[in-house]
Amino acid sequence: MANSRIKKLVGYLRPHRTQVYQGILALLVVNGIGIYIPLLLRDGIDKLSTALSFDSIWRFVLLILILSSLMWIIRMASRILIFGVGRKVEFDLKQKIFKHLLALEPAYFSTNTSGDLINRATSDVDNVRRLLGFSILSLANIIFAYGMTLPVMMSISLKLTVMAIAVYPFMLIIVQLFSEKLRNQQEEVQEELSNLSEMIQEDMSGISLIKIYAQEENERCAFRNLNQRLLAANINLAGTRNFLFPVIEALAYISLLALLWFGSAAIAKGEITIGGFVALIIYADRLVFPTALLGFTISTYQRGEVSIDRVESILMVEPKIKEAQSAIELPLPVKGELKARNLTYTFPGAKTAALQDITFTINPGETVAIVGAIGSGKSTLVNTFPRLLDIGVNQLFLDEHDITQLSLKDLRGAIAYVPQESFLFSASIKDNIRYGSPLSEQSEVEYVAKQAQIYLEIINFPQQYETIVGERGITLSGGQRQRTALARALLMDAPVLILDDALSSVDNQTATQILENLSTSVDRKTVIFISHQLSAAATADRIFVMEAGRIVQSGTHTELVALPGVYSSLWSKNQMEEILH
Repeated sequence: MANSRIKKLVGYLRPHRTQVYQGILALLVVNGIGIYIPLLLRDGIDKLSTALSFDSIWRFVLLILILSSLMWIIRMASRILIFGVGRKVEFDLKQKIFKHLLALEPAYFSTNTSGDLINRATSDVDNVRRLLGFSILSLANIIFAYGMTLPVMMSISLKLTVMAIAVYPFMLIIVQLFSEKLRNQQEEVQEELSNLSEMIQEDMSGISLIKIYAQEENERCAFRNLNQRLLAANINLAGTRNFLFPVIEALAYISLLALLWFGSAAIAKGEITIGGFVALIIYADRLVFPTALLGFTISTYQRGEVSIDRVESILMVEPKIKEAQSAIELPLPVKGELKARNLTYTFPGAKTAALQDITFTINPGETVAIVGAIGSGKSTLVNTFPRLLDIGVNQLFLDEHDITQLSLKDLRGAIAYVPQESFLFSASIKDNIRYGSPLSEQSEVEYVAKQAQIYLEIINFPQQYETIVGERGITLSGGQRQRTALARALLMDAPVLILDDALSSVDNQTATQILENLSTSVDRKTVIFISHQLSAAATADRIFVMEAGRIVQSGTHTELVALPGVYSSLWSKNQMEEILH
């Protein structure tokens, strides 16, 4: 598992490897200068001890000053390069996640909350960025510091060097003992953060409902509980880190104390010069920071390790609805003929089929209403047309072409679909209507608004078409949202129009007028609409009556009313309700 995460990290870095190499090379130069400066200092001190001449020391002082300034400049460059790579990887990952989410089918988002997905795409990606930037910098420093410093220390005094680094194996053992605990605690923090983000997102979306039912206090309590759990998880993680890192740092300073203790005796015996001893202290001090940093590096890796898993769990999800490898383009012009041959579909994990052996032909320009009780399979059926569900081959055809073999872009470009919930973006009414065709002219927007029976209401708004509808269209009524969504679909000018109960919040008279506009327009479309308003359905050329995933009746309103069965029962019930109202 660890190897796979390292491979993922290498994969993230691959597009930016040149910048990584430049940053590491800069660190190598910094460490080389850092090795040379104590040697200059040693030579200067030893020269002073033999001949007390400050004139000769100025050369050492000036050279050390120049090298220190150069080292500072190169160190800054290395940090900019390496941390810059982390930022670029963060950008790449966010782009990749967003692109991948757009490729997934709607069913994925019904089982994965938006709050959790947002947290993974932001907080977890940020952790990966820190891992790459901070860890590359610290690991390169550790490798160069030990790889370059230890040989020079040993050349000065092997015995004192061994004493100085004798405690370091204990550091590695302690870090290893705590690594699994750190990882689990970090995972808990990320999960609790996702839960909190999810609740914030849901409450902001459902703020009207919260106020209607006066549940502000309950929501505050629920938020406090989640926030308390996140706090506890963070405190546990902080407690482990605050115990581990001082222990590592204390062990590092023990090595320095050992060096001071035994080094003074070595000077007295003449085993090492004063300048050499000072250089050895500086080198040992150079190892303190990378060694203490090892704990932070491990913590960052543990955090990044959890986040890599959480990010990759999104990217590894394979879209269930894909284009065929040999997908074909839909020949133009599209007539809008739809055929089903023994169409059957079962939701994943379900025991019974949602659609069972459905066969029909819908002619170009025909208006077909689909009616039936709740749960009879109406929405499932229309969701198969634009391939929002993964149906099998040779079951559904558009203009005699199997839709599973068509390019998804061509298929969905030929079908304008208005779902049950009319989602609007937090933008102007004009931009919402133009969403599928952003370059449409104002006159075209007004034309479809008139077709959708929303024109008069829009021009009565203070800003008319520039009116901002608010998040999810909250400032509009249900009927206004539905008709705005319908206008958006009409602007696409697709040959097939599907309305999935998209006029449920519109009164019968307006719904009937809209359908009449569609059926009498010059460029008549193939219209398929689900409706519980049977008076509107009665105007259709044909009606499909569904029950338990099957089309049990089909015909005109006049034909179906005359036959005993589901439709006549629904019609009688509808007539009774209209009388009562």
